[in-house]
Amino acid sequence: GNQKATHSENSQGKKSQHAEEAIFYMNCRAAYLTVLKSSLENIKSKEQLSLVLQQAGRNPSQKTINKYWTSQTTSLNFDDFCAILKKEKPATKNELLEAFGKIDTDKAGYVSHDELYKILTTRGDKMTWEEVATITKQADFNCNGKLDYNKFCELYLTTSEQCCKAARDRMEVDPRLRQQQFGNQTENSSEGITLPVSKPSPRISRKTDHKLAKGDSRAPSRPSSAQNGKASTSTTVTVGASSTRNTRLIIEPDTMKEWQCAQSKGCFYLEEDGEIISHKYRLHLPQRSAVCITIKPLNIPQAEGKSCHWLSVDTALFILKENETQESLQLVSFTELQHKEMFGWRGELGSGVYWLLPFTTGCRLRKVKTQIPGEAKLLWRDEDGELALTKEFRAALLDIFETIDLDGNGLLSLEEYNFFELRTSGEKCDQEAWAVCKESFEMKKNELTRQGFMDLNLMEANDRDGDPWDLWVTLLSLGYNKALEMTEACPFVIDICAERCKPRIKAISLEAGGSQLSRALCRSVVNKGEAKVLDGSENIIIHTYKSGSRITSVIENKSENKVIIHVNNEQSKNCLNNRGLTVFAVEVAPKSMMVSQHVMPLNEQEEWIYSCVHSLV
Repeated sequence: GNQKATHSENSQGKKSQHAEEAIFYMNCRAAYLTVLKSSLENIKSKEQLSLVLQQAGRNPSQKTINKYWTSQTTSLNFDDFCAILKKEKPATKNELLEAFGKIDTDKAGYVSHDELYKILTTRGDKMTWEEVATITKQADFNCNGKLDYNKFCELYLTTSEQCCKAARDRMEVDPRLRQQQFGNQTENSSEGITLPVSKPSPRISRKTDHKLAKGDSRAPSRPSSAQNGKASTSTTVTVGASSTRNTRLIIEPDTMKEWQCAQSKGCFYLEEDGEIISHKYRLHLPQRSAVCITIKPLNIPQAEGKSCHWLSVDTALFILKENETQESLQLVSFTELQHKEMFGWRGELGSGVYWLLPFTTGCRLRKVKTQIPGEAKLLWRDEDGELALTKEFRAALLDIFETIDLDGNGLLSLEEYNFFELRTSGEKCDQEAWAVCKESFEMKKNELTRQGFMDLNLMEANDRDGDPWDLWVTLLSLGYNKALEMTEACPFVIDICAERCKPRIKAISLEAGGSQLSRALCRSVVNKGEAKVLDGSENIIIHTYKSGSRITSVIENKSENKVIIHVNNEQSKNCLNNRGLTVFAVEVAPKSMMVSQHVMPLNEQEEWIYSCVHSLV
């Protein structure tokens, strides 16, 4: 009985503690959002720090401000602010009365204005006469040249609490502030996954307008900005220069030269909203066989002076087994071995149908604002006034042809051409229209040649009487910028070799990865990664996995309630993540898991350190 009572008391105590913490952090956010637009925004000056502390019911002295804002300080984030508030407790009435009692030696309950002026303008954080006058002029606690400090303390504490309440009320009333505090605007790239729940297939995008590898070390780390007192966990991974590419993909040419192979190209395309779409594939194996599957960026030879931005983009393939319905795809494995820019997997697969889902983190394939010196010229007129394609545009079209020729036979089938059409115009070309094309443009075996593809684009220019608008719509939708550089797409090539049978691969769709890819990604990290329970919150687990030059963390929420997780990467070095933010927050639904972030080295030739703190808000 005593044990039960003790357990009950401990349980109640923990609940009370959690409730107090929840109120504390709510007050922190409320005060922060009174001065700053979002809890992801940093405090950038002493004045801002003083103002935010005042909104939280503190009255910091200059000495206090200087303690937290030193000569080395350039900014403080929300975590830092919470840590300061934990240390700088608000003054109590007894403390205030004790301070006044040292001046009122007669214990009369009053301090003369003359004495008040003398002390406040000469000691501590010296106030001006005007500032002291604003206090002495208040009728509520001043009478006959004296200050009633009992009434002053009551009003001071009431005003402080009203200030905090006003900040809380403002946050509750304004839905914009409620959203901003969690940084929901950064969550486009990660999809929450409740397992096992299926979701409908995503739309086809239509665009008609403008465990750790050897050599790595892991050590606990807690940056100064960690939310002390909150449930949190930290993870640090240090990777040596270029060691990310030392995990050799073991492919023995001698043992594989008799294997049968299949190949298909494809492409990642970056959408306006930052979403990434790509081809998806179906793989058929007639019988059980040892298999080697690889993916890498497609190396298209470029003209001198043109850079191949996409060659540094990370790629991966997730292999899923098809059951009775596509909705119940099961993760088999993924390409976790790396050799240079190639990622691969080698193992044994049973006979049947598999889905291959390409993936890139978005760390290197992302929207970047760059200055384009001038718009490239696509068309020109010859001596007879006839339209022609410029040399630069012809080169770009040949590269595009190389990318959309998925089977690499030098010709475009109707299926291959339709992926191009879906991407650039949102429409498909039917058999009848293809037959018309056959009459107008060069074809072989009912497939469009390179020259035929060139002529088709020239016809489009002629239809517009030389206006390049439609041509630019095509180019922009395929990831080109106005300088004819492919900066928002990454073509890739997939190779499959099987020992005992001829594999067959076929591109099925061009769309976002959707729930199937998100589920496979989360499951791969949970299966292979290191799991850490959030200190003080056993239902929240952070899974971290390093695969080649990529580190991915997944948040698993086993509780019955949604949680907000604050993510801090400020101690990381030479890193970039897919969210483009050093500090952010994510909301994880009950009984679900979601990707927190993907992280890669900024410069692979130098050591990089992933140091992240996940904290429960």
